[in-house]
Amino acid sequence: MKAVITGATKGIGRAIAIKLAQNGYDLILAARGEQELVKLQKELAAYGPEILTYAVDFAIKAEVYRFLNADINFGDVALLVNNVGTFLPGSMLDEDDETFEKQLDLNLSAGYYISKFFGKKMRSAQRGHIFNICSVASKAPVKNGGSYSVTKAAMLSLNHVLRQELAPHNVKVTAFLPGSTKTSSWEGTTIPDEKFVQPEDIAETLFTILSLSKGVNVDEVLITPLDF
Repeated sequence: MKAVITGATKGIGRAIAIKLAQNGYDLILAARGEQELVKLQKELAAYGPEILTYAVDFAIKAEVYRFLNADINFGDVALLVNNVGTFLPGSMLDEDDETFEKQLDLNLSAGYYISKFFGKKMRSAQRGHIFNICSVASKAPVKNGGSYSVTKAAMLSLNHVLRQELAPHNVKVTAFLPGSTKTSSWEGTTIPDEKFVQPEDIAETLFTILSLSKGVNVDEVLITPLDF
């Protein structure tokens, strides 16, 4: 069992990496920070599986393809978690164009390139599962997050297209739509931790989905705080 996780060193990606490593998955972890990747690799090594890391800035198309074309054995990857993304708050009408463009690159384009690459491999292998970490903003705009909402809505649309094209080839595709989750985006907040969805909640749910029968696909998972 081998999985690729983008944005693997923080928050949701990190929690998923830990959960999969604890359950015997070999992992290919990609994120921007090389030192954080090395630290996570050492932490996960205690669980026994093979852990490979690759530093890549997913906001740059050439960097994404450098990763995909690297000398890494992607041949038997059966699980892809498109987790990389960013939230840059602000009014869409008043923001700089670059604010939208960066979120577009990280929240949509990176997932598009990576999903095409691994989707073709899974199609040929007639097996696999792609998880796309979207957001409640994929369904309805969040206040002070216009461009973020636009890009996350597009990511959910990408998820639907992937599911449509890959289902005939026995490949599953699932979107996670978390509400306020305690990740680095909330750094410095005074809101108590128990008010948030925890990254571990998403990791546990993802792993449960992996254990379901061969013929079922969980299309979307909406997971929100009880009382935020």
